[in-house]
Amino acid sequence: MRVIAIKALKEFWKKHPDSEQQLKSWYYETRKANWQKPEDVTRVYRTASVLRNNRIVFNIKGNSYRLITAVNYNFRIVYIRFIGTHQEYDKINAEEN
Repeated sequence: MRVIAIKALKEFWKKHPDSEQQLKSWYYETRKANWQKPEDVTRVYRTASVLRNNRIVFNIKGNSYRLITAVNYNFRIVYIRFIGTHQEYDKINAEEN
């Protein structure tokens, strides 16, 4: 899968260094993946939540952080839509961000 944009992840882990290793692992695993449907994602990431609009929420660092992506399965692209603390996540609409 192609991940757009890693810059958001890098900026986040500069502010939250304890998230760096898990975000890097997620990024490299996702780049190697060939997701064709949401079930392909949840088979690997059991705690990921599938939402409307092809959104998937990943728990990072024991659910301290949340990563929201939008996936275009046909074009094999994963868009980073949001990365933040659990508290920041609670203030947004994950299906629209």
